[in-house]
Amino acid sequence: MTTAPVLPGAYAWNPTPRLCITVHGLAGPQGSKSPVGWGKSRKTGKNIPLMRESSLKVKPWRDKVTAAIQAALLTGEAQHLAGPVRADITFTMPKPTSAPKRRRTYPAVSPDIDKLERSTYDAITTSGAWEDDGRVIESHTRKVYPGEHPDALDQPGAIIRLYTLGDPT
Repeated sequence: MTTAPVLPGAYAWNPTPRLCITVHGLAGPQGSKSPVGWGKSRKTGKNIPLMRESSLKVKPWRDKVTAAIQAALLTGEAQHLAGPVRADITFTMPKPTSAPKRRRTYPAVSPDIDKLERSTYDAITTSGAWEDDGRVIESHTRKVYPGEHPDALDQPGAIIRLYTLGDPT
């Protein structure tokens, strides 16, 4: 487990995460929408386009993250987060079969890292671990392939570490 570095003038994060979980499964990016028809606005009564998530991976991913965090909260392995939060997330993506096998490659392809964060943060909110993802004031997120980073899993998934501020005294 890694610890949060404390730099002069930086936030004084607790060195150990308040919540640390591993979730296996294919992370789904949230944010891109597809039109599915037309409906009436409840506010104005005008016709508006009805939108749906483009990725079918979002709901299963959010369900896995929510279930893992709720289980950690129930067993006491994790604590509810209050105040400012730092999020460190490592997404392990499936390595394409066309990628070189004997040298390191980088997942500089879709899905966008911010869309992966968005679906994961929403799942953390749904789980009740924090009140809202607006609590995140610092984050470090990466995408890696299996076996090509110290935090990489051996299969697709994510390691989620959430830190809170240390005692100011």
